[in-house]
Amino acid sequence: MNDFLHQDLSVYQLAVGAEASPQPIPLNAATLLSMVRAQIDLLIEQQINATLWVKLPPGKIWCQELRRYQLSIKQPINIYNCQIKGADAAKKDIVTQEEQQETMTPYINQVDVELLANNQLHREYFLIVLSPKFSSLLVASQQVRNDESENLAKENSPKNLTLLTITTIDSRVIQNVLDGLKQEIQLESNQIAPADLICQNICEPALWSLLFAKQIQRQDEINRQIRHERIGKLQGQNQTLQKKEQQKDEYLKNVSQELRTPLTQMKTALSLLSSPNLKPQQRQRYLQMLNTQCDRQSTLITSLLDLVELEHTLEATNLELVKLADIVPGVVSTYQPVAQEKGIMLAYTIPTDLPPVWCVNGGLRQIVIHLLYNSLKFTPTGGEVWVTARIEDEYVQLEVRDTGIGIAEGEIPKIFDCFYRVRSGNSEEINGAGLGLTIVQRLLWNCGGSITVKSQLDEGSIFTVQLVPEGKDPKLGGR
Repeated sequence: MNDFLHQDLSVYQLAVGAEASPQPIPLNAATLLSMVRAQIDLLIEQQINATLWVKLPPGKIWCQELRRYQLSIKQPINIYNCQIKGADAAKKDIVTQEEQQETMTPYINQVDVELLANNQLHREYFLIVLSPKFSSLLVASQQVRNDESENLAKENSPKNLTLLTITTIDSRVIQNVLDGLKQEIQLESNQIAPADLICQNICEPALWSLLFAKQIQRQDEINRQIRHERIGKLQGQNQTLQKKEQQKDEYLKNVSQELRTPLTQMKTALSLLSSPNLKPQQRQRYLQMLNTQCDRQSTLITSLLDLVELEHTLEATNLELVKLADIVPGVVSTYQPVAQEKGIMLAYTIPTDLPPVWCVNGGLRQIVIHLLYNSLKFTPTGGEVWVTARIEDEYVQLEVRDTGIGIAEGEIPKIFDCFYRVRSGNSEEINGAGLGLTIVQRLLWNCGGSITVKSQLDEGSIFTVQLVPEGKDPKLGGR
């Protein structure tokens, strides 16, 4: 055999170049599948004992059509499974040996035929039906532009690609293709009967009309399936949008309520200050109320702006590797004056040999600040706050432990919700915006980290942050 002929072999070109060849039409994989199914439907319904030459895309959905024919016909049949020489065995075009054994019947005679690998056949698929009663050719070719890569040219699956397709019952076109195949194979070594490479019939018009009707029927079925899938996808997207709208409405409602509360108290204080009989101590108390609520309003607005900016920029923010030993000491020293003023012992233990961890730019510092602020805020005089870190299960674990007022078990699942504040009876808690832990959680989610809480009332809380270290993919997550 001539190697040059091998390299030029193209079933599609053989069909196009034959006399009276039909005009190729562009189709997608779904339409190609409908045409294969229609051919199999006709063969089964008419109980046509045919020889098949096939090279179909990989996948069970294509294999099942040949199985269907093999198991439905009651006479001996030959199926020549054309494969590209040297192709990965896991990507065979028909069925594996295990699958064959499950569906094997006494009538099946399947022969694997190797064709020399070349760029043309790698992107072509065909089904040739040969019988005295009915013969047909269905061939499809992926069209690859000159600027596309060689890997794309060798892609085995036609999914999402346009296929130039020819279908015909013209015996001259079919025989031209068979003659081309005959030059590329050795009949004796492949156990191929010479008669199985001859198209000897003129198709009955009634069968051609019946095939055409079945193709329309099969295409309608696939179109209905595609429409159903698209409708399901659109419904899912619509539900997601509705859920986001509901969350947005709830969020705006909460924001409005949170901003209204300090305004109401400020208005009350101003009204009381206008009283002519106000005593100096009362005036001082109302002025202090105004000052406190102004601070709360400012904290709320600042936290809201931080959260909005975080939500808009978080996904676009690059991750960076940061060492806890470079961040925690500085944050702790910043809060030491606050701890001393409240009479709280504040300390940290951060080993310097811990590996760097992944976090969004500047995010690790924000996480430590929010957790440390909360612990100091809810720890009474004489209490303790510890910040520690260690390696745990291939992750770096940061722990903030306090001896504060603790959190009721029923409240723990809510503390990461926007604007939620723990009910402690301490008036100081209302100064917070209830957004710190929300920001911490969202920062961690974006870098594959997580946060958990253990707490008991009057015994303190432990906030445990799990961070992804260097060398581990942060996209896999630590949750």
